[in-house]
Amino acid sequence: MNLEAFILGCGGMMPLPQRHLTSVLLRREGELFLFDGGEGTQVSLRRLELRWKKISAIFVSHTHADHVTGIPGLLMLSSQVDRDDPLYIYGPPRIAEYIESNRRVLDMYINYQIVVKEIAEPGVVHRGEGFRIRAFPLRHTKPCYGYTLEEDGRPGVFYPEKARELGIPMGPLWSRLQAGENVEIPPGPGEPGRVIHPREVLGPPRSGRKFSFVTDSLYFPEIAGEVAGSDLLVCEGMFEKDLEESALEKKHMTAEQAARIAAAGGVRKLALIHYSPRYTEQNLKGLLAEARRVFPGTVLTRDRMVEPIEFID
Repeated sequence: MNLEAFILGCGGMMPLPQRHLTSVLLRREGELFLFDGGEGTQVSLRRLELRWKKISAIFVSHTHADHVTGIPGLLMLSSQVDRDDPLYIYGPPRIAEYIESNRRVLDMYINYQIVVKEIAEPGVVHRGEGFRIRAFPLRHTKPCYGYTLEEDGRPGVFYPEKARELGIPMGPLWSRLQAGENVEIPPGPGEPGRVIHPREVLGPPRSGRKFSFVTDSLYFPEIAGEVAGSDLLVCEGMFEKDLEESALEKKHMTAEQAARIAAAGGVRKLALIHYSPRYTEQNLKGLLAEARRVFPGTVLTRDRMVEPIEFID
């Protein structure tokens, strides 16, 4: 099952010609999840030829303009195609007011159900087949949440030779064992019936994948526990280390602080996002260098970059 992150916009505060505002789309097989929707979100969706009607849920970190101004247009765009499934929108207090006021003032034509759920406390906010999406609090100038998508664990590797040794015929029984079910072998001539347990033909259980999204927040060490074990952590690295005091005042993070979170959380890859508009493309290399001194597995996000998230076993 494919899992991919599409960076729709990597900028913070204001859009630049080659840098839309922060937005990340996660595609899990055919289902799409949008994390924030800054200005320019629709442009990147179109250029990447992603089917926006497949977006089943939007997860908003907070209601600052550079994270939500792309959402109203997306809601109107979705009314131009047939849509039977509801669209879920999750976010902090007042996200419902933001969505409803835009619908009213812009006189939006909406031909599908929009379900807005304001997050009252940390925990799982959305579930699907084989995964869950969890929200956790960040510390910004207004209520703000980070998110993780975590897949359920998978059964271990199936060993056909072990199944054959146990006399299990190839076919539906193999599939059931691979799915973690016990199977019963009926009695044969001179042999009693038997129950075969999955552990007899499978290797050790394997993990699912984990994606984390963190922006905007000042640095605090507890974030590492929330994103621990992520295969991909998309995290703001808005400023260079020399501006750490300014970052603290504005409740943002430096690239180095994002790297400290990644290192402490044991993540596989850190993708920096939400850059200050003060940094040119050349300047961003300085942010990357500061982060890599702490966490070598750091990359810079760019608009319309695609990051596959692979199984590790």
